[in-house]
Amino acid sequence: MGGELLVGPNGPVSGVRIRLVLADRHPIFLHGLDQFLTAAGEFEVAACCASGRYALQAVQTCRPDILVTALRLPDFCGLELLRQIRQSRPDTRTVILTADLRQPELLEAIRLEVDGVILKEMAPRLLVQCLRKVHAGGQWLENRAMQAALETVLRREAGRRKAEKELTPREIVLVCMVAEGLRNKDIATQLHITEGTVKTHLRNIYRKLHRDTRVALRRYAEERALI
Repeated sequence: MGGELLVGPNGPVSGVRIRLVLADRHPIFLHGLDQFLTAAGEFEVAACCASGRYALQAVQTCRPDILVTALRLPDFCGLELLRQIRQSRPDTRTVILTADLRQPELLEAIRLEVDGVILKEMAPRLLVQCLRKVHAGGQWLENRAMQAALETVLRREAGRRKAEKELTPREIVLVCMVAEGLRNKDIATQLHITEGTVKTHLRNIYRKLHRDTRVALRRYAEERALI
């Protein structure tokens, strides 16, 4: 498929069928998924897309009930695809079908109001159940991934509450930026303040936390689950 857009028949179909757009960078997997869902009888695959750009075009053109997308696409990631679809076609429901889901990706997907997350290792019947539930207005999230993500969220919330007792909101932002490896100049540019102000903030942070290096601030951010 090599990144092209392959659109199926757009005419009316008999009965109630769930209209889908599929996106994955692997043509063989994409073809197999198309064949499986079409054979199930209750789905109409309107388009198969091997890139995010064509998937976005297909969603806008074919107006599917559900977009089923991988996270890793040739031109931009599935999360960016979800972000753009939320802006252009907010009524389209979305399902991530992936072989690997890292916690930051799941947290971002939840923020983008994804309707379903299912791993490629799961039984095919579970994908069908997921699509049925999402089409009916429900949400489907993998228990293992969701549990890990919730634990991360809880750790971050608890850590932020502790940090808020020790630092001001602006100082917490600075700690996170330092922990991510940003230089004073970069921090100043992003926060629209002078480098001198950044240095003043850092001196106050070092004093409050009894730490005196950027490495120590990163360790603090990790302890508080701020990053």
